[in-house]
Amino acid sequence: EPVLVHDFDDREGETDVVYPAGAVGPADVARLRNDAGGLVCVALSHDVAEAVGLPFLDGVIDHPTAADHDLAYDDRSSFSLPVNHRDTFTGITDEDRALTISELSGAAEAALAGGYDADDFAADFRSPGHVNLLRGAPNLLGDRRGHTELGLVLADAADLPAAVVVCEMLDDETGTALSPAAARDYARRSDLVYVEGESIVERFA
Repeated sequence: EPVLVHDFDDREGETDVVYPAGAVGPADVARLRNDAGGLVCVALSHDVAEAVGLPFLDGVIDHPTAADHDLAYDDRSSFSLPVNHRDTFTGITDEDRALTISELSGAAEAALAGGYDADDFAADFRSPGHVNLLRGAPNLLGDRRGHTELGLVLADAADLPAAVVVCEMLDDETGTALSPAAARDYARRSDLVYVEGESIVERFA
């Protein structure tokens, strides 16, 4: 089941819907599109990213736009490559993105088990694509406290693969991030769990 995670008021101040990647089907991607509205990303642990050779995106873009990021809420972006699974068509449909996302969970398991490397990953996925990958910090919450790390910590605590979907909840009325109060209301109406990032830090950091 998805969990709603609000990071911190002095960081992004956003609530993300967080799913275990292996549990995502087309209906879940539709929910992310319709009920959340942000960018659908898959966060992978540092060890998985290293095993399959995933770079930080800003380090491989050969263009001035990739230089001098001035993020008010963080030291750097965690974005890596955007990918599609090779069995998808355009990659953007709910079915295609669900396939890419669920297969990323299997890739994460294979990478951590050993014997699955960048060539194997390239045989399964192509880039550019429609699912944005995020690289988790090496020491997770010890290094960074973004939704990437918060989600990966929850996956680890639940003994799930190191691959989680994160998608920001946006507000149609204000054009900004959905407020924590509205996110809690959505969680209550949808019978989902809402948790503050600080609670995750207190329990697992």
